[in-house]
Amino acid sequence: MTDAELYAGLNAIFRQVLGDDQIDLKPSMTAEDVEGWDSMNHIFIVVEIEKRFGVKFQAAEMEELKDVGELAALVREKAG
Repeated sequence: MTDAELYAGLNAIFRQVLGDDQIDLKPSMTAEDVEGWDSMNHIFIVVEIEKRFGVKFQAAEMEELKDVGELAALVREKAG
């Protein structure tokens, strides 16, 4: 999977969950940078990422992530 494919998938998930078609994720972005990305929506985002990419996250892994780039790297690592 290329970076473009990975970020296209993540953008689609964030846009769907947060109801904002203008979201364009960048590696350095955090929840503070994305309107509506709160703790409740984070759960929905994680569930959708797991479904779309066929991965499973541990709670501790998700708590350690600092930004979208680390999230993308974790998805890539788990997706093989």
